[in-house]
Amino acid sequence: MWNKIAIFIIKNRLRLIIFLTILTAFMAYQAKDAEMSYDFANVVSQDDVDMQYFQRFKQAFGEDGNILVVGMQDNKVYRLQNFAKLKALSDKLTKVEGVKAVISLPNLVQVVKDTAESKFATAAIFSKMPATQPQLDSLLQVVRNQGFYDGQIINNKTGATLLAVTVDPEYLNSARRVEVMDHVMEHTQAFTKSTGIKLHYAGLPFVRAVMTTKVAAEMKMFLLLALLVTGVTLFIFFRSFYAVIFPLLVISLVVVWVLGTLSLLDYKISLLTGLIPAILVVIGIPNSTYLLTRYHYDYRKHGNKILALSRVISKIGVVNLVTNTTTAIGFIVFMFTHVAILYEFGVVAGINIFVTFVISIILIPVVFSYLPPPSNKQLRHLDARPLNKLLEFFDSIVHRKRPLVYFFTTLALVLSLWGIYKVKTVSYMVDDLPEESSVNADLTFFENHFNGVMPLEIIVDTGVKQGVMRLPNLSKLNQLENFLRTQPILSAPISVVGLVKTATQAFYGGDPNSYRLPDNTERNFIFSYLAKQNNDINQRLLHSFVDSTGQRARISLKVADAGSRELDTLILKKIKPELHEIYGGEGVTVTEEGNTTVFTRDDSGSKTTVSLTGTTLLFIKGNEYLINNLRSSLILAFVLVTIVIALLFKSMRIVIISLIPNMIPLLIAGGLMGFFNIPLKPSTALIFSIALGIAIDDSIHFLAKYRSELLSNGFHVSRAITTSLTEAGTSMIYTSIILFFGFVIFAFSEFGGTKALGVLMSVSLLIALFTNLIILPTLLMTFDSGKYKHDPYALIEHYNEFYLEQEDEELDLNQLKLKVEEEILEEDKKPVTSEV
Repeated sequence: MWNKIAIFIIKNRLRLIIFLTILTAFMAYQAKDAEMSYDFANVVSQDDVDMQYFQRFKQAFGEDGNILVVGMQDNKVYRLQNFAKLKALSDKLTKVEGVKAVISLPNLVQVVKDTAESKFATAAIFSKMPATQPQLDSLLQVVRNQGFYDGQIINNKTGATLLAVTVDPEYLNSARRVEVMDHVMEHTQAFTKSTGIKLHYAGLPFVRAVMTTKVAAEMKMFLLLALLVTGVTLFIFFRSFYAVIFPLLVISLVVVWVLGTLSLLDYKISLLTGLIPAILVVIGIPNSTYLLTRYHYDYRKHGNKILALSRVISKIGVVNLVTNTTTAIGFIVFMFTHVAILYEFGVVAGINIFVTFVISIILIPVVFSYLPPPSNKQLRHLDARPLNKLLEFFDSIVHRKRPLVYFFTTLALVLSLWGIYKVKTVSYMVDDLPEESSVNADLTFFENHFNGVMPLEIIVDTGVKQGVMRLPNLSKLNQLENFLRTQPILSAPISVVGLVKTATQAFYGGDPNSYRLPDNTERNFIFSYLAKQNNDINQRLLHSFVDSTGQRARISLKVADAGSRELDTLILKKIKPELHEIYGGEGVTVTEEGNTTVFTRDDSGSKTTVSLTGTTLLFIKGNEYLINNLRSSLILAFVLVTIVIALLFKSMRIVIISLIPNMIPLLIAGGLMGFFNIPLKPSTALIFSIALGIAIDDSIHFLAKYRSELLSNGFHVSRAITTSLTEAGTSMIYTSIILFFGFVIFAFSEFGGTKALGVLMSVSLLIALFTNLIILPTLLMTFDSGKYKHDPYALIEHYNEFYLEQEDEELDLNQLKLKVEEEILEEDKKPVTSEV
């Protein structure tokens, strides 16, 4: 079959080039519509109980992750001139398209008692800008006396203050969010330049905008670096510009197909899919490397360019198809995770790995059929003495030092298992940015002065309409808030309790000591005042923390990005036990479902439900969900790879022997994670199935060569291994070096996950090279008898075309007659016929 494909490609080369050009032009036209993703992906299943509750929460109270905070700690801001500029900045930010509201010191309000109307009213603290510094200081003291703002807008202990910029939800998940951030930054940077006051930025809108911008920049950078690194490596190997330019042309076309595929499937460029072009450059170049190496081998033997190229297709075609299949398996398994971002990653990568195979198997032979044959200088790489010496050294180890190989392998595995035991599973909201990043530095600022900015919500359902405003329920909410204030990674809570305390303070003329809940005597007076108000505090604040029925109360918090482990400890070992203390007790039955706890009174059947929710919890839960799915993906990858090898060799012994040297690099990578304190998270868990799919290619190449050499050497295992190491080892080393340097470039990423991907992938593939050149033949020497029966159903039997020239099915030379720059194949018939 592959001989017929070879003849078809050579005979129809011009038509195929035109066809590929038209298809690629179409994909390029589609690629122009590829868009960036502007959202943290929801990876938790929509059927998950916590996800369903979060969706109901947003319907009742709105988005929890649409606030950008701009903080500062500088006494200069409290000087009259700079305070006026802060007021001007607040006004300018309010007018930015996409900004719904801005809360800052200059536009704060206080609740005042209107005795005449027997109600509360709101009044701007800075109704007009003070004319003198003493006036400003006096009004700032009024702000400090408002307990509601302490820990929210101003930290009375450190003097830090912030602006809270609420972004319209319609702008959050589109390219317009970046425009909003750019306009905000334009105004804030002008403020810094004018006052010299350093500003710090945080909040999910800002973090997402920063990450999106960096993803776009890194996608371009890594694509260029991958092309440069692979190009240089190809030139070092082949010493030919043709052998550099056209493989890079092939892979450039594949990049166009990747972007076109994203657009056609209506997927967006995310942190994961943005890596695909550069990854395919790295893993796609070996296709061309195998083709060119085989072309040079064949041409040197008989000097017939067209026949050499046709043999490249007929012999390497099936090899590359199988190795591309195993590589694709490492990506395709992500399609079975039922996680959108992983599914898209697997689909796009899987499709385009096969696109890479098709383009390379057509374009490389066709293009080189038009080019001059390789010169002696360009063929010199086939006799690379240092490489041959290295392979001879490996052969010596395999034949003479097998006990040492097993000893050091066992030692490496023991150390790896120890390292794996030390691996921790932990994830962060801002997980991928480096510690020295300005985003992380700014997050540290907010964690130091406001205990964090990541949203966390607690919803208390009293089970009774208008039950929130009952004093016993308010007292329990207050008790819960007092506990939450003691937790170092939580900000000061804000809820209806704070509003009622503010009303009590206003009832007593703004006395700071009266910032508390009213007692039974005061309650009726204060609540009668609250009932009469129809101003902004009722509409914008009270309704933000109590639902329309008055049954559910919202406690809004900000949490430090302390990681999933500490957050789990906080919820499971601190908050939930405190909830049991406050709402539980004798005569109360407690039931748990996800992050929701239901307290049912046995005597009356009344229920109080407390739920923890918010973007932070869902993000952390999503990462755990991803890790669990990636573990399943690795198992599935092993199963599929095992099936492929079983179909190839029809031997359980060979299946086991081939998997061992490819499991070792994965175990070593896991051990390195433990020793170097690299946590298991989605970005690092992603590595293992991809590395397995790529690394197994070396085993297939070696075992296929070994199987054919057994036939040539009378089933003599030792001679077959020596020949296999010499001949197959060269291309294995070439491709592994390309893969190593190709993946190393990702180590220069600003994203921690991408950096871990680069380091661990390159190390894993380099180790896989040595395990397949040393441990694999050592295992064969020990456990393989060398004898096997011919099996017409084993796919490996077709590999004999590739490795045994004397068994080639003779190509019909009449079908290969082509005019190539006045060159007629007839003149090459004699030497060709003598070899075949």
